[in-house]
Amino acid sequence: MQYKIQNGVVELSGQPILKQIDFEINDNSKIAVVGRNGCGKTTLLKLISGEYSIVKKDSDTQSFIAVSGNVSIGFLSQMTFEDDNRTLLEEVRSAYREILDLKERVRIAENKMRESGDENDIKEYTNLLDTLTNLGGFYFEKEYEAAIKKFGFSEEEKHRKLYEFSGGQRTKIAFLKLLLSKPDILLLDEPTNHLDIEAVVWLEEYLKNYKKAFVVVSHDRMFLDNVATTVYEIENGKTHKYVGNYTRFAELKKEQRALQLKEYEAQQKDIARLEGLVDRFRYKATKASMAQSKIKELERMELVDAPEREDLSVFHFDLTPLDIGVKDVLSVKDLKIGYDSVLSTVNLEMKRGEKVGIIGGNGLGKSTFIKTLMGEVKSHGGEVKFGPRVSIGYFDQQMAQYSSKDTVLDDFLKVYPSLTPFEARCALGAFLFSGEDVFKTVDMLSGGERVRLALCKIFKKRPNFLILDEPTNHMDIASKEALEEMLQNFQGTLLFVSHDRYFIKEISNSLLHFDKDKVTHFPYGYSQYLSSPKTENVPEVIASQPREKKTYTTPLKEKAKKEKAIKKCEEKIAKLEAELALIENELLKEENISDYVKLGELNTRQGEIEQELLTAMEEWENLFD
Repeated sequence: MQYKIQNGVVELSGQPILKQIDFEINDNSKIAVVGRNGCGKTTLLKLISGEYSIVKKDSDTQSFIAVSGNVSIGFLSQMTFEDDNRTLLEEVRSAYREILDLKERVRIAENKMRESGDENDIKEYTNLLDTLTNLGGFYFEKEYEAAIKKFGFSEEEKHRKLYEFSGGQRTKIAFLKLLLSKPDILLLDEPTNHLDIEAVVWLEEYLKNYKKAFVVVSHDRMFLDNVATTVYEIENGKTHKYVGNYTRFAELKKEQRALQLKEYEAQQKDIARLEGLVDRFRYKATKASMAQSKIKELERMELVDAPEREDLSVFHFDLTPLDIGVKDVLSVKDLKIGYDSVLSTVNLEMKRGEKVGIIGGNGLGKSTFIKTLMGEVKSHGGEVKFGPRVSIGYFDQQMAQYSSKDTVLDDFLKVYPSLTPFEARCALGAFLFSGEDVFKTVDMLSGGERVRLALCKIFKKRPNFLILDEPTNHMDIASKEALEEMLQNFQGTLLFVSHDRYFIKEISNSLLHFDKDKVTHFPYGYSQYLSSPKTENVPEVIASQPREKKTYTTPLKEKAKKEKAIKKCEEKIAKLEAELALIENELLKEENISDYVKLGELNTRQGEIEQELLTAMEEWENLFD
């Protein structure tokens, strides 16, 4: 099987969304599509599914979509329920229609074989049985039972009618059926949204073992790292292919852009040098032939394009708290949370500077705990105590869903009426609301834009305690990375809920894990959590850790140590300066000026040495402080 798009163009309402799509899917392709919000990732999936068509352009460039074989394509937007009176189990089992039909044929063939004993009947039964085995007919029930459980549906819910489920649950059922129906090309648009970590891990394993092809759009970096072997990035309406997972893509893109920029700059210097020689000698009789040769050299030169301008626009803000606050920030003792009944009992002590990530399955009380802390849900018992001078910045995941006819500017000024419009626009500009964007109504904003507006209103208060419930929903990867950097540098205290494992890993220094039986606090980050026994944060364990051994020094020892460090630093500086002089001499040699590869390597090394020299000089100066 092969699916190929060459020079594809897609327009919506006469405006080009995708300008040059070159895309290929083969058997067992495991493809991730990445890019900024609004770049056309979902449009590409709709093109592959047949919902959109490519535009024929009047040009010499051939543009087409080619498909070899009878290819089945599965896309969630195409999934509908034939009968709402079916149970969840019946709907999921319908994904195995081919296997179920074949099982019935095997049963009939087996009875016929036993009755006749005819050799042809035995042969037919054997062939059907082999086909059933190859299709997974003897383990498919275990497969869908595990999937139903991992997606959070109980034994009781398996037998409920489809019309009894909520819209979100129906979407999960349709998604589950799509996965288990195993089309030749499986198209997945943000499949990890609204799945808890356990379900995402199951989905990863399922896709890693998927025998056919899939194309996935996702902003979940750890998920992409674990499932993709090829990455297509959409940038400026064009696709760029990279072999590897998401991390490898990010590395390759950075390396390729740096190399292209070096080659471009080196060539531009060479062009300027040759043009300078031509201008200087073209009218001198004795040098005219040399000038002509340089002109021909310029004409023969294959020009290196400058790297296309990258969209690096991300929001940014100084999150330094107005008041750093006191040491004891939050004390939660035997807090019983839930609505009609108790879901969980929570104990937690938070000190200034702690960053606690809340993890666990859906429906176990993570968001309920946050709402209880904020007084939105009444507790069933226990105690919550905030420290003095604690100022809270609270982000609720529903903030991205509210409706308003107010403009972005008016909506912001309602929270900060004392600001001038200019001051408000400056604050909004830091969150990418610039120019005419501030006059859009809130209802016109995308999910990601509403999240940015909510964060802008929260961060402007510069609180010392942030409580965030799924802040990265609707964010693209660049925005997530911007928020990560801000929270990593945040000097206050942070409590947050997230299903994004990469985000949790980058931000948290301890975890609060919600399980069916209990809520456990782990005094370390996500990487250690994955590799460590899941034991509770018991004070005795911390007290038993060995104390750091103290060391003592005398003034004479300290002086000798400092003199030795200065000497070592000066030797390093001398060595780097000598190496830099050699590189500069190499750059002036004629044979290197026209060798772009060599020139690129020399320029790269020159930059590295200059950076090392700068660092060494700073270290040397610090030794005299």
